[in-house]
Amino acid sequence: MNKNPYIDFIAKYRSNPVLFVKDVLQVHPDEWQAEFLSHIAGGERKISVRSGHGTGKSTAASWAMVWYLTTRFPCKIVVTAPTSSQLFDALFAELKSWIRNLPPYVGELFEVTSDRVVLKAAPSEAFISARTARAETPEALAGVHSQNVLLICDEASGIDESVFEAASGSMSGHSATTLLLGNPTRSSGLFYDTHHRVKADWKTMHVSCLKSPRVSDEFVREMEVKYGAESNQFRVRVLGEFPLKEDNTVISADTVQSAQKRDIQSDPDTVPIWGLDVARFGADSSVLAIRHGNAITELISWKGLSLMELTGRVVDKFNNLIPRQRPTEILVDSIGLGAGVVDRLQELDLPVRGINVGEASSMSGTYLNLRAELWFKLKDWLAAKDCKLPVDSALFSELVSPRYQFTSSGKMKIESKDEMRKRGLPSPDKADAICLTLASDAATATFGSKHSVQWKKPLKRAVKGVV
Repeated sequence: MNKNPYIDFIAKYRSNPVLFVKDVLQVHPDEWQAEFLSHIAGGERKISVRSGHGTGKSTAASWAMVWYLTTRFPCKIVVTAPTSSQLFDALFAELKSWIRNLPPYVGELFEVTSDRVVLKAAPSEAFISARTARAETPEALAGVHSQNVLLICDEASGIDESVFEAASGSMSGHSATTLLLGNPTRSSGLFYDTHHRVKADWKTMHVSCLKSPRVSDEFVREMEVKYGAESNQFRVRVLGEFPLKEDNTVISADTVQSAQKRDIQSDPDTVPIWGLDVARFGADSSVLAIRHGNAITELISWKGLSLMELTGRVVDKFNNLIPRQRPTEILVDSIGLGAGVVDRLQELDLPVRGINVGEASSMSGTYLNLRAELWFKLKDWLAAKDCKLPVDSALFSELVSPRYQFTSSGKMKIESKDEMRKRGLPSPDKADAICLTLASDAATATFGSKHSVQWKKPLKRAVKGVV
């Protein structure tokens, strides 16, 4: 018989955190909390939980940390949050209370300080460390390596993308389990993407206050009366859903969702217009967007192509269509590398126009440049509710991510691709290609025998009317 009770303890609870919580901590987890703990024990490496307010996220995370620390050696657990008050006054304070709840023969193995819980016998090999995640100190989750690693990000919507970027090595390790938890306060960033663009790579969970026994009906009623059931505040804090629109984003999530769900067919008699966004960096894609009147019917992405290879793909696509199916215009972003594509397509006598989105807007008193004008044109086009977008999670994320701001002269400016990269967001290549299809003037947007010469004329800058 084993004389060491700790060995029996490990054998019983190492693979069963729910039983650990019930037997050792003497509490009964909610249904979602039990499922959450089981996902960790079952080997899920990346788990993302969005929820309403007060559903027991911090409690579930604390249980996970206590169970992990007591059943694995060596192990390193790092917990972070965007503010010190959230980290130390909320989550870490709760963690320490559960540590104190451990049976003496287990609890006495650990030492608790203001920002760490360590195994006394091996403090550098088994510990829980609390580290605030700030943009100016993005290394909170970096360099965490051990046989067993648990990374926990509380209020993950508020964590700056630079923190996740710095943590990429730790998060991608074979031994690392990453947990993202929080109220879904922001419709962009990694936490948002784990429930949308990269959802396939994550085990996701959704916890609404309406289904939580921890949340009172009174709280739900107060939130509804105060903010309204259709408000973003109610969506985030009660329903555990992402806001439909950030205050300074150009296009709202519900606008894009509606356009992707509409049962609208493109007019077969409408000749397409193509928009080509040319990739400038290795991680970006060149994208061809095809618009038939009121519907975006196709998005084609290419990555890693030279300018001439990209040109060849476009020419091949064009030549394999019957004349009536060919575009009246191919509108190409001509800034930088795109100029070479424009020149070659013109040499081959394709109906191409170079669009410099950095030049002045036709509504110069309203928009800083053509790019801003086209993005707001796209917003209006989608809001008209008579158009159709393809169901594409990456496109959805790109359309709802760019922000706008006012310049000192009162003009609206759209966040540049470089500015988006600094926030940890990918270049909106598909969205920009769609914007280019709206740069065409109405006179050349319909089929007719004159289209072969129309495209050689200067582009009309009044983009208010689009067919």
